[in-house]
Amino acid sequence: MDKIAKFWKAYSEDSVECLLCPHNCIIKKNQFGICRARKNIDNKLYALNYGKTTGIAIDPIEKKPLYHFYPFAKILSLGANSCNFSCKFCQNYTSSQLKCPTEYISPEELLSLCVKHNIAMVAFTYTEPFTWYEYIYDCAVLFKKNNIKVVLVTNGYINREPLLELLPLISAMNIDLKAFSEEFYQNLCGGRLQPVLETIKIAVNYIHLEITTMIIETQNDDLGEMRELISFVKSLNSKMPDEIDIPLHISRYFPRYKLNLPATSEKKIFEFVKLAKQELPFVYPGNVIAKDNLLMLNTYCPHCNSLLIDRVNQVSFLKSNICPNCGQYIYGVF
Repeated sequence: MDKIAKFWKAYSEDSVECLLCPHNCIIKKNQFGICRARKNIDNKLYALNYGKTTGIAIDPIEKKPLYHFYPFAKILSLGANSCNFSCKFCQNYTSSQLKCPTEYISPEELLSLCVKHNIAMVAFTYTEPFTWYEYIYDCAVLFKKNNIKVVLVTNGYINREPLLELLPLISAMNIDLKAFSEEFYQNLCGGRLQPVLETIKIAVNYIHLEITTMIIETQNDDLGEMRELISFVKSLNSKMPDEIDIPLHISRYFPRYKLNLPATSEKKIFEFVKLAKQELPFVYPGNVIAKDNLLMLNTYCPHCNSLLIDRVNQVSFLKSNICPNCGQYIYGVF
């Protein structure tokens, strides 16, 4: 089902300008934008990916990863066959970078699946959800009326106006902050850092937010750069009320797609987690299996160090945002 796109304008007699993301693609007739989802047909911009998903699964919420948003809940996950980045290290490149089979599912059918499986959350994930904007918007309007929460796992590459229109319908995001270097974004992702930082600054005012950074040795593991990233997250927390403490996930890279560098060592991940914990209360490793470090997946009170969420045994001691031992406010939705 093709649908007229949102956020575009006529540019010339045979081209339109897409205003959805910072690429601001100028698209000639019968051509696609960078995301491969939006096409100029008769000098009107259409979303050709509307409702077309590469697959649907039921995941644990921690897989997104979201550690402070309804721990241990199940979430219905699906993604589109499109992306506005071209990351050389893409972990899901077969569906984000290459054309693959899709199946249409209407917003109403997706709602029915949630009801059937008794699931109260949907994640638009796997590829880039913002390139599925029209479909997500329609789903989110419907879901809000039916008490279904919407989660986005995103690269954060979107313009301000469409972001602000969508945010009131969204409950949580995990945003990939892929590096703290413009050079990295340009050379390895085909995008820019600054728009992602702006998305993070805006989103934290509206929704539950967590951030993920995947570390690739020799590419974004410079100690100074990592300290800048940590300082950026800390600055967001300090500008907000005391209860804002954005969780940071530091994830391990594995060779994939066009990047064949060796997998990041677990030692490097744990070093950066410990570094970040000097400034941030909630920092977690990702894509690691070292048994000696499983305790790093748990959530502890930053004030009294009480165990609040035991992810090894899947037990949460939080009934609200208040630490049951000392009364400290804990950022999240529990």
